[in-house]
Amino acid sequence: MTRRAIYSGSKFEELAGYSRAVVDGDWIFISGTAGYDPKTMAFPDDAADQARQSLRTIAAALGEAGASLADIVSVRVYLSDRAHVMPASKVLGETFVDPKPTNTTIICGFPVDEIKVEIEAVARRRTPGAS
Repeated sequence: MTRRAIYSGSKFEELAGYSRAVVDGDWIFISGTAGYDPKTMAFPDDAADQARQSLRTIAAALGEAGASLADIVSVRVYLSDRAHVMPASKVLGETFVDPKPTNTTIICGFPVDEIKVEIEAVARRRTPGAS
């Protein structure tokens, strides 16, 4: 089995010494991904928009690994405030189809005040050996 890293180009990956994702065989482990929009170079103001952007970044990493959002088996959602639970949850509910991944949601603090949502995921490619 091969193991390889996927990078998104985030300055934080270099700063903190991590990969956006690690592909290990058919498993893909995606680091916590905040809703930073590289096009605007900012975090959207809305928690739902941050969740959507986070999922776009995750989808890009999964695509590079030969997988898609449909291959996600587990997510952890980190939120800066309880008020963001419903907006972020609605985005996840619109995104995932059966079988839906497991989900743990945690209210926490972030090092950057603009961050409202960060999503971490684990996926397993449905087509073994695809890359």
